Amino acid sequence: MNANELRDKTPDQLQEELASLKKESFNLRFQQATGQVEATARMRTARRDAARVKTILNEKAAAAASEE
Repeated sequence: MNANELRDKTPDQLQEELASLKKESFNLRFQQATGQVEATARMRTARRDAARVKTILNEKAAAAASEE
């Protein structure tokens, strides 16, 4: 997922995406704690994708605030 794809989404869609990424991150951490995780690189990408979504949400919020 790249930033350009995220910029095309609405804030509600971004919130849903963020919730799913946080849930995935939690599940991956849980799997790691029990020794069941197979794709350790996915933990890093999920964390970075969540940060990317948060950044886009903040950009959209700042743009909306400056328009007022």
